[in-house]
Amino acid sequence: MQAGNRHLKWPALDRLELALMVGCGICLAGFSASVLADVVTREVGHPWLWLQEVTMAFFTYGTFCGTAVAVRRQDHLCLSALTEALAGAGRIVSEVFNRLVVLSVGLAMVVFGCQNFVQGFSSFRMPSMLPIAYLYWPIPVCGLLVALFSLEGIVQGLRNGFVHEAGTAAPAAAPAATHAGA
Repeated sequence: MQAGNRHLKWPALDRLELALMVGCGICLAGFSASVLADVVTREVGHPWLWLQEVTMAFFTYGTFCGTAVAVRRQDHLCLSALTEALAGAGRIVSEVFNRLVVLSVGLAMVVFGCQNFVQGFSSFRMPSMLPIAYLYWPIPVCGLLVALFSLEGIVQGLRNGFVHEAGTAAPAAAPAATHAGA
């Protein structure tokens, strides 16, 4: 967890972030193990074809878990070069705009992910014959989390300032300092 962004996070969501990180680690380990097993079984002449489905599931689930965490940690690709050069109201507007763009993407993932999930019950994976929907359910879940984490960043940024006190910009609602005797 980045100490500089702590002021942008709700403590209530810390356990969710931790669970997502653990899930991401499990998916990475599962993905690596299934790829290794797939290669080994093919080399010995007895391929396990179902391993490709397992590998794809681990990859998909890990990708979407990681996407949600990246949004919360501000580790994703964002339009920050211009934003970091700004101060004051311009900085606030730019920070909110960037997070609103990410929020919109999250909401689009919810809408279109749900549509894909529902349609996924009419298409089946080979050789398991499982509906492909099992690969699509993480999309709307990730979209909800991306939207939640974006909203968290907007609310906390407007409340506490987008840059940590040790950063280059002052919090948005910081009172003016007064000096006695000046």
